[in-house]
Amino acid sequence: MPARSAKSRPQRDGYLDGQLLIAMPAMGDPRFARAVIYMCAHSEDGAMGIIINHRAPNISFAELLEQLNIVPPKERISLPSGLRGMAVHLGGPVETGRGFVLHSADYFKEESTLPIDELVCLTATVDILRDIAKGTGPDKALLALGYAGWAPGQLESEIQANGWLHCAADTELIFDPEVDRKYSRAFGKIGIDPLRLVNDAGHA
Repeated sequence: MPARSAKSRPQRDGYLDGQLLIAMPAMGDPRFARAVIYMCAHSEDGAMGIIINHRAPNISFAELLEQLNIVPPKERISLPSGLRGMAVHLGGPVETGRGFVLHSADYFKEESTLPIDELVCLTATVDILRDIAKGTGPDKALLALGYAGWAPGQLESEIQANGWLHCAADTELIFDPEVDRKYSRAFGKIGIDPLRLVNDAGHA
């Protein structure tokens, strides 16, 4: 793996940063229905994560670059085909006008990149979007508008109320372009069929 200018934070017992949070099928909040969230930070002060399987409607990566004046419309055609079709995700209900990029650790900016684990980082500046457009960005990237946030103790309470499950993360799942299959894949990592959970709840 390429050299890094900062070490990832050590995993701490009881905290979920660097893991996946999976919404239970009975999740009552429609903003988090069937959500898979990559947890970027979790401590006694609260938690923050990015939903990795909800697409943002009616906007593409190329259109977002135009809105931010990173790539003029006339230059959109020069973008690599993979970028023109790159999905924009709804990362959560907080700060929905701001972009957050989960990406592979081969890209690192000392002042703006947060290392989450050995393989995944978070950068939330316009610079990374410019670099992606120029072809000098990370090998893998997921762009999201907004993030999910929890006050101190809130996430723990929701987990205790059976709102969420969690499991280890892997980059193949995080950056899988087949967004619609991430929910079932995440449950599969812990050996659970989400349809079975729905049926069991219906017969409780």
